[in-house]
Amino acid sequence: MPVITRFYGILIKMYFREHGVAHFHAIYGEYNGVFEIETLEMIEGDLPRRARKLIREWALQYQKELLTMWQTQDFRKLPGLD
Repeated sequence: MPVITRFYGILIKMYFREHGVAHFHAIYGEYNGVFEIETLEMIEGDLPRRARKLIREWALQYQKELLTMWQTQDFRKLPGLD
């Protein structure tokens, strides 16, 4: 699973052969989360509230790019959160 970006100890990854709703994975230490791209809601996982907030803030900036990546399965790295 390629790493799309890293920031504040958070890794954002996307599996390109998964099915279901468009989503990405976030890993923060021993915590994991799966975020739906359309709503940016965590649909699975146990990430702390602060990490979820940072991930949503980042994903809001790159939501269109994430959805395009999901649809085309064309991987590209994205900048982290400033």
